[in-house]
Amino acid sequence: MPSIPESALIRLQANQDHVRNICILAHVDHGKTTLSDSLLASNGIISSKLAGKVRYLDSREDEQERGITMESSAISLYFKIMRRVSSQAAAGGAPIASSVTDQSNNTPADSPTDSPQSSPAEVKKSEEYLINLIDSPGHVDFSSEVSTASRLCDGALVLVDAVEGVCTQTHTVLRQAWRESVRPVLVINKIDRLITELQFTPLEAYLHLNKILEQVNAVMGTFFSENVLEEDYRKKAEQKKKTQENVDESVAALQDTFSDWHVETQDDSHIYFHPSQGNVIFASAIDGWAFRVDQFAAIYAQKLGMKEGVLRKCLWGDFFLDPKTKRVIGYKGLKGRPLKPLAVQMVLENVWKVYEVVVTEPDKEMTEKVVKLLNLKLLPRDLKSKDTRATLTTIFSQWLPLSTCVLLAVIEQLPSPPAAQKIRMPKMLHPLESTPPEPTEEWEKGMVSCDASNGVVAYVSKMVSVPLDVLPKNKRKTLSAEEMRQRGRIQREQLIASAKAAEIGEVGVHLDVDEVIANKALAEAQERAAAEELEGKEALIGFARIYSGTIRVGQRLKVLGPKYDPAQPTLHCSEVTVDSLFMIMGRDLIGLDEVPAGNVFGIGGLEGHVLKYGTLWSADWEGGQNLVGKGLETAPIVRVALEPEDPTQMAKLVRGLQLLNQADPSVQVLTQETGEHVILTSGEVHLQRCMADLRERFARIEISMSEPIVPFRETAINAPAQLITSAAMSANEAQAQEQGEKLIAKSGTGARGTIVATTPNRFVRFVVRTVPIPEELRKYLVEHAEQIQTYVESIQGSGNKGSTSPSTAHPTADEEAKLEQKLMSELRPLFAKAGDDWKGKEKDVLAFGPRRVGPNLLINNLGIDFSRNSSGNNNGQEETHGITVQDMAESVHTGFQIATNSGPLCGEPMLGMAFFLNEIELLEDTQDGGASEGRSKMAVTSGQVITTMRDACRLGFLEWSPRLMLAMYSCDIQTTAEVLGKVYAVIARRKGKILHEEMKEGTPFFAIQALMPVVESFGFADDIRKKTSGAASPQLIFSHFEMLDMDPFWVPNTVEELEDLGEKADRENVAKRYMDVVRKRKGLFVEQKIVEHAEKQRTLRKN
Repeated sequence: MPSIPESALIRLQANQDHVRNICILAHVDHGKTTLSDSLLASNGIISSKLAGKVRYLDSREDEQERGITMESSAISLYFKIMRRVSSQAAAGGAPIASSVTDQSNNTPADSPTDSPQSSPAEVKKSEEYLINLIDSPGHVDFSSEVSTASRLCDGALVLVDAVEGVCTQTHTVLRQAWRESVRPVLVINKIDRLITELQFTPLEAYLHLNKILEQVNAVMGTFFSENVLEEDYRKKAEQKKKTQENVDESVAALQDTFSDWHVETQDDSHIYFHPSQGNVIFASAIDGWAFRVDQFAAIYAQKLGMKEGVLRKCLWGDFFLDPKTKRVIGYKGLKGRPLKPLAVQMVLENVWKVYEVVVTEPDKEMTEKVVKLLNLKLLPRDLKSKDTRATLTTIFSQWLPLSTCVLLAVIEQLPSPPAAQKIRMPKMLHPLESTPPEPTEEWEKGMVSCDASNGVVAYVSKMVSVPLDVLPKNKRKTLSAEEMRQRGRIQREQLIASAKAAEIGEVGVHLDVDEVIANKALAEAQERAAAEELEGKEALIGFARIYSGTIRVGQRLKVLGPKYDPAQPTLHCSEVTVDSLFMIMGRDLIGLDEVPAGNVFGIGGLEGHVLKYGTLWSADWEGGQNLVGKGLETAPIVRVALEPEDPTQMAKLVRGLQLLNQADPSVQVLTQETGEHVILTSGEVHLQRCMADLRERFARIEISMSEPIVPFRETAINAPAQLITSAAMSANEAQAQEQGEKLIAKSGTGARGTIVATTPNRFVRFVVRTVPIPEELRKYLVEHAEQIQTYVESIQGSGNKGSTSPSTAHPTADEEAKLEQKLMSELRPLFAKAGDDWKGKEKDVLAFGPRRVGPNLLINNLGIDFSRNSSGNNNGQEETHGITVQDMAESVHTGFQIATNSGPLCGEPMLGMAFFLNEIELLEDTQDGGASEGRSKMAVTSGQVITTMRDACRLGFLEWSPRLMLAMYSCDIQTTAEVLGKVYAVIARRKGKILHEEMKEGTPFFAIQALMPVVESFGFADDIRKKTSGAASPQLIFSHFEMLDMDPFWVPNTVEELEDLGEKADRENVAKRYMDVVRKRKGLFVEQKIVEHAEKQRTLRKN
C-alpha cells in the first residue's frame, strides 16, 4: 500500500483529542521491535512480509547484529477508523456500533456475515488519529532509555512473553509506568510458542495465560498498596500533629485516625488487567495477529442471542456454555460436568485450529475450508505455497490483523494528551503532595489543560545525535515514481530534438548530446561532493514533549537545566532560539514550522544549552518550574580510561566525549586529577556501545581503552587484626615513620581503634576512636542515602543561602525541622540497639562521608558544640589569642571526608565506619606571641589538621580487621534443564553464588537468580552463551556491595596453619590480589617480588 503523506500526519498534530503518545515497554527479547514492525507495515513504511525481519526501528548496526534494541526510537503513525453512528449522534454523539478499518486492511475487524446489520438511521463517520510511538530497549543496561520514553508518553504497551512470563525488567518497566502515571495496556505476546514449541492444548494455554495475568496484577497490586500506605501515613502524621496542638480533642482525633483507614475502601479495579476490560491483547507479533475478547464477543453475540457487553464479560473467566440450554453458566452451574470455559471453546480453539491445519499438521483441504468459513480472500498461490508460515501469516493478517487490534486498543484504552495531562501534571508539578492543589498560575493551568494557545512549556528528555545528511535541509529531495518518469521523458525529448537539429543543420541554439551528458555528470559529481562533505558529521537534536503552548521555528525560549532553582532564577538558565523542529519518523526527520501542545517532537538549536535533559520555558514568563523527573536508578558501575592511539588526536577525543555525554543519558564522562579521561557505563554491553559510538561516529579515531575499572569499598570488622608489614602500610604512615615523626600513634590505654594525633607544628592535639558501624545501622545508612542527602542539602541550604540546590528550592525552617525530626526518629532506635557507646549519639553526628552523604559517620564525643557553624562561639571553651577549638571544625570535617573517600587499603571509599572525636585541644606552647601571630599560625595549621585527621582515621581503621567490599551484580538467567549444569559451572567459576532456582510451571524453563562480583563478570555473557550454545542469556544489574570475608593481610600464623599451608601460604589470598591490582593501577606501593640480577645463573636446588 502507498505510504501515508506527510501532510496528513502534520495536520493531525493540531487535533489533540485524536493524538496518542505511547511507548512500548518490555523485558529484553519479548517482541517489542517485531510488534513495532507490524504497526509500521500498516502505514506502508515497510512491507508486511518483512515485518519482524527488518527491525526497522533498530537503525544501529550493532542493534541489528545483537538483535536487541539499544536506543529509544520514535515514529508517528496514521490510523483511520470508520464508525457507524446514529444520524442524531453524527454530529458528535457516541457510536452505537463500530466497524473498524485501517490503512493496510479495509476488511472490518469482525466477520461481515456476523456483524449487526446497519439500520437506515445510521451513517458512517470516519475518524483519523495520530499515534506517536516510541520503541524502548528492554536490556537492563539501557534502563535510562525507558525513563526517557515513559516521561514523554501518556500510555504504554507492556509486552510479556507468553512462555517466560513476568521477568525482572517487566517488573521494572511497570514500576516506571506507575511512577509516571502512564496508563498501560498488557500485550501477551508469542502465543504461537505455546502452540508450536510447548504444544499446549487450548485449555492448558488458558490456564497458563491466567497465571501470567495473575503475576502482572500482583505486581500492580504491590504498587497500589505502597501508594495507599504512603498516603495513609501522611494523613496519620497530619492528624497526629493536630492532636498535639489540641490536647483536649486528642481522643476524638485518634478515633478519626483509625476510622479514616482506607486501604480497603479505595477502588483499585481500574489498575488491574482483565480481558473483559479491553486492556489485554493476546498476540503473536511474528505471525502478525492479535485479538481482544470483544472481537469474538461481537461475532458470537448475535448467534447466542446475548448482548455484546454481557458476553464480553463472560468470554474470560469461570464461565461456561451449557450445551443443552445454550445459556452461559457460572462455576456453580457445572454440577460436575467437564465443560470447557467460553474462552477456550469460542476463542482459543479457533486459533489453535488454524495452526493445526496450516503448520503443525498441514492439510490443504482443511485450510481451504477454514478460509471459506472465515470469509477470507486468499490468492491460489498463497494456498498452494509450500511456506506454511507465509500462508499462516496471510490468513491471520485478514482474520485477526495485529495492527488493527493494537491501534484500536490504543485509541480506546489510552488517554489523549488533554485527558492524560489532567492526571499527570499535578503529580509531576507537586510530587510530594498526596492531594495536589488546584492550579493557580497561568503556566500551570496551561499544562493541566494542554492549552495550545498558552505560553510554551516543554520537556527535553534526551539529546539525540543524528548524521547531518539526515536533516531535512541537507537531504536530497526524493522524487516520486511519476516525477522520475517525467524527468526521463524531458531528457529524452531534449536529446531527440538536439539530434534532429544536428542532422538537418538547423541554425540556432541547440543542445549537444555530449554537452547534456557532461552537464548531467557534473551535477551528479557536485551532489556527491556535497554528500561526502556531510558524511560522518553529527548534529544534536532534542527529543521533547510539549505540554503547553505552540512552539515555532525562530521563537525565543528559556532553557532550565536540571539544577535550576526557582529561588535563584539566574542560575542554570539560558535563552535559545529554536533553530528547527522535526517530526521523528524512525530513521528520518520531517521538518515542521510549529508543534502544538500534546505532541512529541524533535528540536534543533539546543546544542551547548542542554547537556542531557532540561525544560523549555516561554521567555515571556518570569521564573520557571523544573520538570526533571526521577528515572530508573541504574548506577554506572563500570569505568574505563581512554586515550587516543595517536596522541596528536587528543582534541578529537575530547570533542567526541562531549558529544557522547550529551547523546547518551546514562553515561558519565569524567576527567581525573591526573588528566585521564574516564567514562562510566551501566554494564559491559553499554560500554561496548559507547566505544563503538566514539570510534565510528563522534571521535572517528582509534582509541585505546584500559582494563575495566571496578569500584570497591573498604570496611573493617571486629576480628583479630593481622600484623601489617611496613610494605603493606599506607604510603603516608610508612613515609611518616621513615622520617621519624611519631606524631600519630596508637593509644596505649584507650580502647581499640583509638589514635592520638598531633599536628607537625604541635599546635593541635586530638584523640580519634575508629569503630565499625553495627550491621543494622550500616544497612540503614546505605539504603536511605537519598533521604540523608536531602537532609544534608537542606542544612547546607540554610547555612549558606548562596549555595545551589540540585533541583528544588531551599526548604523552609518548618520543612528542615520535619526532615531532621524524621531522620532522628529513625536513627534513635538503631543507635540505642547498637550498645551503650552509641546510645543517644544520633544527635551528635557531625557529618556523613564521603562526599557528606556517605555511610560513614563523624561523631562528636567532646561534650561541646563542634559543628561547622559554631566557629566564633567559644561557649566558655579553651581560647588561645582569640582561637578556639571550634575554628578547626571545618578542617577536621575535611580530613574526615578525605579519609573516608580514600581508605588505606587501596584508596577506595570506606563503608560502615564511625569516627568518634573524643578530645581536641590547643597545646600550651601556642601561648607564645600575640593574637596576630596566633591567627597566622592557625592559617598554616588548618592544612596540617586536615592531613593529620586523615592519617589518624586511616590508622584507626587498620587497628581493626580490614575487609574489601565487592560490587555485586544481580544475575537473572532463564534456561532449559539440558544446560542447567553448564550454567552453574560458569557461575561458580566466576565466584558467583546461586540465590534461587525455580522451574516455571508449565514450561521447560528454569529461572535462576544469582549474585556475581562485578570484577569477575567481564565476558560472562559471551562465556555462558558459548557454553550453552546460546540457550542461556544473562541479565546483569548492579545490586549492592558485599563484603569479601578475607583479610587482605592474612598470612599463616598458628602452628596448624604453618603445617598445612607453609610460610608462603599455598592458598591464594583473593582479597590481596584485588587490593594489589587497584594499588598498582593507582601508583601506590605494592609488596611485589622483583628480579634484581636477571643475568645471574638460577640455582634450582636453592629455590
